[in-house]
Amino acid sequence: MIQLAGRGILLDIEGTTSSISFVHDVMFPYARRELDRYLTENWDSSELSETCDLVAKDAGFDSFDTWASGKPDTDQLTLVRDEVLRIMDGDVKATGLKQLQGSIWRAGFERGEMRAHVYDDVPEAIEAWNAAGRNVRIYSSGSIAAQKLFFGHTIVGDLLHLFRGHYDTTIGSKKESASYQQIAAEFELPTPEIAFLSDVPAELNAARDAGMQTALCKRPGNADVPPDHGHPEFSGFSELQLI
Repeated sequence: MIQLAGRGILLDIEGTTSSISFVHDVMFPYARRELDRYLTENWDSSELSETCDLVAKDAGFDSFDTWASGKPDTDQLTLVRDEVLRIMDGDVKATGLKQLQGSIWRAGFERGEMRAHVYDDVPEAIEAWNAAGRNVRIYSSGSIAAQKLFFGHTIVGDLLHLFRGHYDTTIGSKKESASYQQIAAEFELPTPEIAFLSDVPAELNAARDAGMQTALCKRPGNADVPPDHGHPEFSGFSELQLI
């Protein structure tokens, strides 16, 4: 049993609250399959325009207009499509890509074409943490919009009300301690008052360096980790005890 002290709990999604296979085998393929449709149907929207600026900045340009002006012989939609497919293929955790994926997933969730997976022990545990007065929040590389869609459309219904905050890579890399210090400031709690749960040792290292409590989640299908990673391990939320 792992004891969690303090008033805040910060959760990763993939491999912690939800299966890696759902994200990789359902959500990512859906975004790729629906990419052309989304770009075509929303090309003139302000939302997509803002996303294109983010994609351009991730590619090293000041704006989408600057990027596109350097490619006068390339159709602008094709420029975005090709870059998005390139970074998808490279599994790059780019902010623009995450925002675009979130927009595509929103359509899928709202049409009922997807329902997000959560482990059986997750809803009951988070409800109990809330009842005990814990401030539960999410920190994921997926965009905040995608996180809210995810927990608002799960296989057990809408769980969004269980979380008081959401963070993505716009606050900083999950492998840098400064990100966790900033999140703690938004919690309005000292870092030792917050426990961060994830399946990635490098993320947990950064959180621990910032002063947070940490624990490594070992769900079925999660990646193997070095035995000397230095964090207490658990395989389900029932193994966590609030003190």
